[in-house]
Amino acid sequence: MKILALDTSSIVATVAVMDEGKLIGEYTIHHKRTHSQKLMPMIEELLKNCELTMQDIDVVAVAEGPGSFTGLRIGVATAKGLAHAVNIPVVGISTLDALAMNSAFSHGIICPILDAKRSQVYAGVYKWDHENLHIIEEPMAISIENLVEKLSERPENVLFLGDGIENNKDYLIEKLKKRAVFAPNSVKMPRASSVAQIGLQKAKNKKLQNYYELTPTYLRKSEAERQYEEKMKRCGECED
Repeated sequence: MKILALDTSSIVATVAVMDEGKLIGEYTIHHKRTHSQKLMPMIEELLKNCELTMQDIDVVAVAEGPGSFTGLRIGVATAKGLAHAVNIPVVGISTLDALAMNSAFSHGIICPILDAKRSQVYAGVYKWDHENLHIIEEPMAISIENLVEKLSERPENVLFLGDGIENNKDYLIEKLKKRAVFAPNSVKMPRASSVAQIGLQKAKNKKLQNYYELTPTYLRKSEAERQYEEKMKRCGECED
């Protein structure tokens, strides 16, 4: 079984092809160009260099969120379009689950954090038990202060990954002291190979989706939705 995996949930664009025996190829770009410009060329180039076409792919896996609203829409729409074109199933993977997979078999607990703006992060808490990754705290949108309160209740070291580190590293060190550990650059950002690994596990367990069913997981409303609701609320108050 060959799986094509995509992740555009952050500034990173990453694609990979994996089968049950090996990682065949992976491209990752951490740059300012938009995903709408670079994602399809990356997929085409990766398949070409792996001597594959979409007809060789059995499943498309995609990071479904949380993350950047625009990035998620691009990734999910691309996955749905590719799967539709060759009539194959898809599988949506939590961005945070995939980030936790980057640090397979780590000791202590793993806490991927993504910048969610508005003084919040998207975060989850995980722990490895032999070969199994257990979810301790489901993906959530939370303030960094409340997240640290949750983490302070546990005795283990905490391995942080994700772009939420950049703005919060000093605070995490201040509150958690030596318990705060930070992943190296090679694994701290999204990797499509981790999306593919979880996707393969789900495929084996027959937890696949039709491409019509796949939707992004936002965890909270977009800025445009919030502004619209605030505007309607003000209009209602004016009428009263």
